[in-house]
Amino acid sequence: MIRKLIQRVFSRPSRKRHRALVIPFEQHGIERERISHCARRTTAGLQEAGFQAFVVGGAVRDLLLELEPKDFDVATDATPEQVRAVFRRSRIIGRRFRLVHVLCGSDTVEVSTFRAMASEGEAEHLRDEHGRILRDNVFGTQEEDALRRDFTINALFYNPATQEIHDFTDGVADLRRRVIRIIGDPEQRYREDPVRMLRAVRLAVKVGGEIEPKTRAPIRRLAALVQNVPPARVFEEMLKLLLSGHAAESVLKLRAEGLHHGLLPMLDVILEQPLGERFVMLALEKTDARVQEDKPVSPGFLFAALLWHEVLAAWKGNEAQALKPTPALQKAMDDVVAAQVEKLAIPRRFTTDMKDLWALQPRLLNRSGRRPYRLLEHPRFRAALDFLDLRCQSGEVDQEVAKWWQTFKEASEETRQRMLLPERAGGRRKRRRRKPSADSGEPMTAGS
Repeated sequence: MIRKLIQRVFSRPSRKRHRALVIPFEQHGIERERISHCARRTTAGLQEAGFQAFVVGGAVRDLLLELEPKDFDVATDATPEQVRAVFRRSRIIGRRFRLVHVLCGSDTVEVSTFRAMASEGEAEHLRDEHGRILRDNVFGTQEEDALRRDFTINALFYNPATQEIHDFTDGVADLRRRVIRIIGDPEQRYREDPVRMLRAVRLAVKVGGEIEPKTRAPIRRLAALVQNVPPARVFEEMLKLLLSGHAAESVLKLRAEGLHHGLLPMLDVILEQPLGERFVMLALEKTDARVQEDKPVSPGFLFAALLWHEVLAAWKGNEAQALKPTPALQKAMDDVVAAQVEKLAIPRRFTTDMKDLWALQPRLLNRSGRRPYRLLEHPRFRAALDFLDLRCQSGEVDQEVAKWWQTFKEASEETRQRMLLPERAGGRRKRRRRKPSADSGEPMTAGS
C-alpha cells in the first residue's frame, strides 16, 4: 500500500499552479437567492461540517448568461461517504464516477467530490485503447477539479455563503467573449471523453459564440470516436442538444463539424434533399419555439420527425418488393428504429410514441366512412395531426388535407357528414348478407 502511495505521488505529472481568480458579488451580480433552496442547504450543510462546498459548472455559467439553470450541482472536498454521513436523505450512485444525490423534498442535488487527473501509471488501468476514461474516482483539490473539467466556462465555482465566484481557467472572460475553449490538450481531452465534441457544438450555439480554433481543430479528425461511447450517453447528450432551444442551428453545426455520422443515420443525406431538409428544419424550428416559450416538448415526436424520411424511403422500398402497404410500413418502422437504437439507445417509451405517429399517417389520408371518427378518439390523434401538418407545410402532402382535419375536428355532426369523402371503388369490403329463411318474412333475392 505504501509503495502504491509513493508511486501515485511521484508519478503524478507536475502541473503549473493556477491560483483562483476570486470574483466578488459586485462584479458578477449573482445573488445567493438565485441558487435553489436545496443547493444552498447542501453547500451550507457541508460547510458547517468543515468541508469546502460550491455550486459548480453549468448552473454558474447559465446564471452569468442571465438564464435559469435546469439544475444545480455541488462540488466538495468531502468524499462520497462523508457527504452521505452529513445528509440523512442521500444516496451514493455511480461506478465510473461516484456521486451523491442529496434529497430535499422533491428536489435533488448532485454532489461530486473534487477530482484530479490520473497519473500516467493509473491512467493505463482507467482508460480504454482509444484513451476514453472508464473510471474517474481519483480525488483531488479544488484546483485539480477545475483543471480536469471540460471547458473553461464550465469550470466556475460559486460560494453561496460569500457570493463569490472562483475562476481557475479564465472561464468568466471566455464567457464574456462567447468563446468555447477546452481545458488542456484538445486531442487528449476528446479521447478521454468523445462526448465533449458534441458538447462543444451545443455550448457554442447556446452562448451565441464560436469554438476556439485550437479546441475545434481535432474535432473532424476524431469524430468517429463518438461511436465508442455507450449509446445511452450519446442519447443523453443529443437530447440536451435537441431540447436546448437551438436545435435547428445545432444540427447544422453538427454537420459542419462532421459529427452527424452515426448519430442520426443518413441525416446528412436527408438534409441534402429538398423535402427532407424542409421537413426536418421545420420540426426543429417548431421545437425551438416551444422550448423558448417554456412549453412542453415530446422527445418521441422530435425523433419521429428526424427519422420520418428514413421510414418513408424504407416503406417505399418494401412496397417495391411486393409487400402490402401496412406490412411494408411496419417493417420499415422496425428496421429504422432497430438501426437507430444501436447508436443512440432511444428508450422504448419514445420509440413507442414514434411508431404510433408513423402508423397513423396513412390513416389520416383516408377521410371516408367511419374512419375519421375512430381517429378522433385515438389517444395520439393530436400529435399525429401536428405531424401531418409538418408534412403539409414541407410540401410532402397537400395542404388541403391538414385544413380538412382542422375543420373536421371542430365541426358539428351535420357538417362532418357533408365533409366525408366518398368510398373509393373496391376500398371497402361489402358485408355478406345473411341468407333469409323461408319463414322469416324477408324477401328472397335472386340467387339466394
